[in-house]
Amino acid sequence: MAPRAKDDGRLRLHPRFPSRYLSTARHIAVYLPPGYETSGARYPVFYLQDGQNLFDPATAFGGHDWRADITADDLIRRGRIEPLILAGIYNTGVRRISEYTPTRDRRLRKGGKADRYAQMLAREIKPFIDQTYRTRKAAADTAAGGSSMGALAALVAGISYPRVFGKLALLSPSVWWDDRSILRLIEAWTPRRSRQRIWLDTGTAEGRNPSKMVDDTRLLRDALAGKGWCEGADLHYEEAEGHAHNEQAWGDRFGRVLEYLFPAR
Repeated sequence: MAPRAKDDGRLRLHPRFPSRYLSTARHIAVYLPPGYETSGARYPVFYLQDGQNLFDPATAFGGHDWRADITADDLIRRGRIEPLILAGIYNTGVRRISEYTPTRDRRLRKGGKADRYAQMLAREIKPFIDQTYRTRKAAADTAAGGSSMGALAALVAGISYPRVFGKLALLSPSVWWDDRSILRLIEAWTPRRSRQRIWLDTGTAEGRNPSKMVDDTRLLRDALAGKGWCEGADLHYEEAEGHAHNEQAWGDRFGRVLEYLFPAR
């Protein structure tokens, strides 16, 4: 069995990355593809939220990481996807909900800093990664993604910075937040003529009311379709049978996300 990225020096940790947009510093874990050190090539970058859940069960929620490095290594070596860099931005614990959500929920008295988070991602973290690693900087080579509320953060980044993030991965998005405020943001959005490539999914066994989760995600799919996205072209939508709302389910789907967003050239 091939070693994991963290065992052969291809997983780098940048601790306590500071931001002028948000008060709390956060770690960034960076996965480098096989051959990075010797190739001299430049690579696309996939920015993923909840970065502590991607590569290491010791830091992942519930002790189950996505095994994102194993999946990426396997697909790259089999020629299924192009080699890429994964940048996992750690969440900040108690501030996660506020930073990942687009509006402030008056009943819960929290939320609404996703626009600041998007600024950090586009104006601070991406330039840092571009300066530190050999990247391809164009929007067509840059994706933002996440699961649950992390998917909301990725979507807000895509809405706010379409010239930066040309691809989005929205796994089990928390559409329910603040009376589905994300749908109102989509309604007010005027997309670019060249639309982003979007992966959108949900599991059929998520939460206490799985049918509502599916219905909410279908509403988001329909809202995107109303803005010009087309399933089978620039939008992929799926309902993963039996998948719950957890890291294992998202890790199981991650390979298909990579194949859709970063297919081998």
